[in-house]
Amino acid sequence: MAIGDIIVGVDIGTSKVSAVVGEVNNFSQIEIICSTSSKCEGIKKGKIINEDEIALAIAKTIENAENEANIKINSAYVTIPGKYATIVQNNVTKELKDKYAGISVRDVGQAIMQVRDIEVPEDKVIIDIVPNEFILKDGTISQDPVGKLTSEFTLNAQIILADKEYTRQLSSILKKAGLEIDGMVPNALAERNLILDVNELHDNVMLLDIGAGNTDIGVFEGESFIYTNTIPLGGDNITHDIAVVLNISEEEAEKLKKQYGLALKSFIDNDNEIILNTCKGDSKNKMIKSSELIEIIEARIEEIFTLVNKDITNQGIKARINKIVLTGQGISNINKSDVAGKIILNIPVKISTGRLVSTIKPVYRSAYSLVRYIAARPFAKTVSSNIDAKSETNIFTTIMQRIKEFFYS
Repeated sequence: MAIGDIIVGVDIGTSKVSAVVGEVNNFSQIEIICSTSSKCEGIKKGKIINEDEIALAIAKTIENAENEANIKINSAYVTIPGKYATIVQNNVTKELKDKYAGISVRDVGQAIMQVRDIEVPEDKVIIDIVPNEFILKDGTISQDPVGKLTSEFTLNAQIILADKEYTRQLSSILKKAGLEIDGMVPNALAERNLILDVNELHDNVMLLDIGAGNTDIGVFEGESFIYTNTIPLGGDNITHDIAVVLNISEEEAEKLKKQYGLALKSFIDNDNEIILNTCKGDSKNKMIKSSELIEIIEARIEEIFTLVNKDITNQGIKARINKIVLTGQGISNINKSDVAGKIILNIPVKISTGRLVSTIKPVYRSAYSLVRYIAARPFAKTVSSNIDAKSETNIFTTIMQRIKEFFYS
C-alpha cells in the first residue's frame, strides 16, 4: 500500500448505508478520517428494490463524509452480499529465467494476472483476485515470495466472480450518487481479518454475520476463501415477528428484543411479567410473560440457523468446518445465540472476540472492514479512492483496470 492513500469504503445494508474514509499512515496502518451513515430501505431480502432510494442514501452519506473530512470523493469501494459472489480456485506455475536473481515484484504481478485467465460464465464478471499462497519449486510455502531464490513457483489463488446484473445495478446506483466503483468485495471476505482472532485465521472457520435483514455466510479453510452465500433473514425479522405476534409497534418490539433478548427459553432465570404499551384497542397495556416473548425470538433464530445448516450441508462443506464465529447487529443483543447455533448446527459456535471488533461501532463495522481489507492488499501499487474516474468507462473494464493497478508492475 502507498502511504497517504485515501480509501473510501461503502456498505449498503438492508437498513442503512454506511461509509468509512481511511488514510494509510507512515506505519502502513489505517487512520480513520471519518465515518458516516444514513437510513436506507432500498434493499429487501438481499435484492435491490429501489435504486433511487439507495442512490440518495449513498449521496447523503458521502456528502456528510466530504463535509467532515473536507475532501471531494469521486469513487469508492463497495461490499456485496455473499449470494451474488462465486469463488473459483485456480493456480498457475511461473518459470523464471534466472533462479539466482530472486522472484521480483513483476514476476508476482504477472502470475496474479495469469491466474485470472479462467472461463467466466456469461452472467458473471471477475471482481477480485485473492492470492492465497506461493509454493516454490522445493515445496516451500510463502505468503510473500519476493526475493526468494527458485527456478519456478506456483501461485494458488481465489478468483472472485460476481453476478453481472447485480454489478450493473450497483454501478448504476453509485453513478446516480456521483461515484465510480473502485472495486467490489464480498462482505465475509472483507470482514475476515477484523472478526476472526489470529489463531482462527489459520483454522477452518465459518464466519456468520447476522445483520438487520441478511445473514452472510463466509467459509475459510486457513487462508483460502472457499464459499459465501446470503440467507435473507436477520434481526429485523425477529423484531417484526414480535410486533406481529404481540400486536405492538415495531419500535416497542425492537426495545423488548434488546431488553429481554434471549435465544433459548430454557435459559430463563425469572419468567417476569411484561406490560405492552402499544397494543391496539382493548388490548392496550396488555401483560405477557417474558417466556412468551422469548419463544418468538427463539423460533426465528432457530429458523436462521436451520437455513444456514441446510445451505452448508447441501454444498457439501459442513464436515470441513471446525468452528463457527458469530457476529452482526442482528444477533449482538441476543444472549445464548451461540448456544442455539451449536445445538442446531452441531459445530462449536462462539461470539466473535476479534481484537478490533469491540472498538468499531457495529453500524460502521462492514465499511471499516472493507477499508482495512483494501489497505492490506498484497503487492498493490496503489489503493487510493481519491481519484477522478472516467464516467464513460464500462464498469467491468474499470474493475479489471483496478486489478491491474493493484497487482501488475
